Amino acid sequence: MAYKKEEKFDEKVTSGLIEHYRGAIELLGEDPEREGLLKTPERMAKAMQYLTQGYEMDAKAILNGAKFTESYSEMVIVKDIELYSMCEHHMLPFFGKAHVAYIPNGYITGLSKIARVVDVFSRRMQVQERLTHQILDAIQETLEPQGVAVVIEAQHLCMMMRGVSKQNSVTTTSAFSGQFEHPATRAEFMKLISSDLISRR
Repeated sequence: MAYKKEEKFDEKVTSGLIEHYRGAIELLGEDPEREGLLKTPERMAKAMQYLTQGYEMDAKAILNGAKFTESYSEMVIVKDIELYSMCEHHMLPFFGKAHVAYIPNGYITGLSKIARVVDVFSRRMQVQERLTHQILDAIQETLEPQGVAVVIEAQHLCMMMRGVSKQNSVTTTSAFSGQFEHPATRAEFMKLISSDLISRR
């Protein structure tokens, strides 16, 4: 086989999490030795490491790994980037889309790197407000563009499954720097992320 993707987990972290998850299952009144739950602590331990893998990633290194000199100086937008994260208050997921733009100032980066930067910060215990600014700051500090814009739209299971139980609520956050602080540039960005320029089947 020419390509094989392997998952690697820290054995010490995995064993510690397994022990804690087994205890939590028992405290909730279930039998962790029951057939259906026997391997659940291990699955949870591996899933949580996967969902928080962003702590082991470096957004600036990712951007610098595909940083190219280019004279292009118009808006570059990568929109509808799927994101999945964990609310740090209730340890429940929130998910949605990120729309990211920058105006180059001598340098561009690979388009996939923008999506990877979103993953770096979303694959952590997060709040949406901080996530929005972390994405912007990483791009601004690494590429030093004329400006960066980030808008995130997300649904939070901590609002949908518990508490107020509002299934249709969507939270929108935004952050802007440089040229995107000017109303006309910001308006152009907002119009473009709201438009369906490609006919999707």
